[in-house]
Amino acid sequence: MPESSIPNKAASFAVVSGKGGVGKTNLALNLGYALHRGGHRVLLMDCDLGLANLDVLLGLTPDRNLQDLLAPGTDPAEVVVPIEPGGFDFLPSASGVPELIDLDEDVQAMLFERLNTLIGGYDFLLLDLGAGISRTVLRFAAMTRERLVVITPEPTSLTDGYAMIKVMLTSHGVRDFQVVVNMAASAEEGRRSFERLHAACARFLELDIKYAGCVRSDPAVPRAVVRQTPLLKLAPGSDAGRDILQIAVRMKRMRDAQLAEIGACNGLEICPGTDAQ
Repeated sequence: MPESSIPNKAASFAVVSGKGGVGKTNLALNLGYALHRGGHRVLLMDCDLGLANLDVLLGLTPDRNLQDLLAPGTDPAEVVVPIEPGGFDFLPSASGVPELIDLDEDVQAMLFERLNTLIGGYDFLLLDLGAGISRTVLRFAAMTRERLVVITPEPTSLTDGYAMIKVMLTSHGVRDFQVVVNMAASAEEGRRSFERLHAACARFLELDIKYAGCVRSDPAVPRAVVRQTPLLKLAPGSDAGRDILQIAVRMKRMRDAQLAEIGACNGLEICPGTDAQ
């Protein structure tokens, strides 16, 4: 059972990508907003350590951030910033702080321990991780129950997404991956892009990755970014907004199916019965 005094009920999702520029951070923000609109308490954690930008998307200037949790005696609840009333909260990271980019394992363990005192009070934990395969990114991604791998239909994105999955499998034994195809011209293009990645993973890694859905290209997305407002708040009926809502529904179903297992683990840890190491 979790060491925290609050029994864990948070389904944890790492939002990752093999390369930058695929819309990962914007997707994480809007998935969090969609889940909150569905009546859930959501903690959105900026884990793009060293190059944080969720605060920019939200138009916020937090006084404290993840770096403060490394100081002795810091209460994680003091670092959390409310996004919306009723339990949609944000845990900021810091930009341009080299020591955050590649945390050693002892510091990571201390950080996870402090975070787990906070996470249990939420229904969903979403980690917006930095692009690429740094040691810290891989470690954080291995500590969540699920991973949303964000790709676009571009061949380079497919290649980098495959590399991310391969390294997670070979270095941490992780086998659970949900793929989101972002910036797709159509639902058909999104499905074709996933099938190409699925075929490569099945052939070369003997791995059955899952399709979480696609988000179509939509002019409302850059408008929301410029206004520093979640897309689902600005244009919930847009094509991209409806696609994101469908992915959020899938995430809710995954949580519902895993509640017993979730309660047996901390929000961030490698749970018994998983292959991750």
